[in-house]
Amino acid sequence: MNTLDKTNYQFKNQSAFYKGKVRDVYTINHNILVMIASDRISAFDVVLPNGIPYKGQVLNQIAAQFLNATKDIVPNWLISSPHPNVSIGKMCEPFKIEMVVRGYLAGHAARTYQSGLRNICGVTLPEGLKENDKLPFPIITPTTKASKGHDEDISKEEIIKQGIVSKEHYEQLEKYSLAIYARGQEISNKMGLILVDTKYEFGLFDNQIHLMDEIHTPDSSRYFYLEGYDERQLKGVEQKQLSKEFVRKWLIENGFQGKDGQVIPEMNEEWINQISARYIELFEKVTGHKFIKSNYNQINKDVETAINLELEKILVN
Repeated sequence: MNTLDKTNYQFKNQSAFYKGKVRDVYTINHNILVMIASDRISAFDVVLPNGIPYKGQVLNQIAAQFLNATKDIVPNWLISSPHPNVSIGKMCEPFKIEMVVRGYLAGHAARTYQSGLRNICGVTLPEGLKENDKLPFPIITPTTKASKGHDEDISKEEIIKQGIVSKEHYEQLEKYSLAIYARGQEISNKMGLILVDTKYEFGLFDNQIHLMDEIHTPDSSRYFYLEGYDERQLKGVEQKQLSKEFVRKWLIENGFQGKDGQVIPEMNEEWINQISARYIELFEKVTGHKFIKSNYNQINKDVETAINLELEKILVN
């Protein structure tokens, strides 16, 4: 079926365009961002050749729901979402770090811990933890935002010392990040999930800190199923999780990890449809809402029309 793999629009007062791994971002009047969540999918920092039906809609709608659910904690960039794949918002001056919040020893943190290190980004972890254990309290392990290549771990002390973010701003980002994570955890628990870890991006708009980009999506966060978590930890078996980890595992099993010389395995229609179904399952589990599929018959035209109508309203105001 059709997918929204790429866009090529020219909007009134358009001042810039940026194509990310999965998002197309149009800048209007140097101060408004139109962010289109495409159906592209990436893994190991590589965009895979096939789009996944409805993936962009899933990510965009989850992010919009959680941005609205946390706007009493911190202002955010979102103005409106005129189409299931589109968010329009304020253009912020981004802080050049990502605030990674971890409530559990999973993923990169678990691998670092298992290597023998007990200090992650300036945070000292206790002895005796095993993978996926709940941490004594949520921690922040920031990373630099690399324009090219991989993001790098960095400590609070180094961020302030290097002048990447001021001490005053960083301490406010810490407070916001922990409060948003706590809200996300509260909402997730009601859905029968655990928000294991996640990342946030912030920027300044009119000299005020704003939350930017997507939050609490399966692409930016890791979820475990709450039911059976304690039992699985006691038995030392793998936790049941919601993320795109299943795509990474399939790629690894088929000899691809994004390394030089490796060839992306062919994705047949059955596998593409399976991935799509998993993303829809993720949406329904995370939000508690039934997923309503967009009409893909003329998806590019529908997206463009919705954006133009919304920009007319915003630019008038």
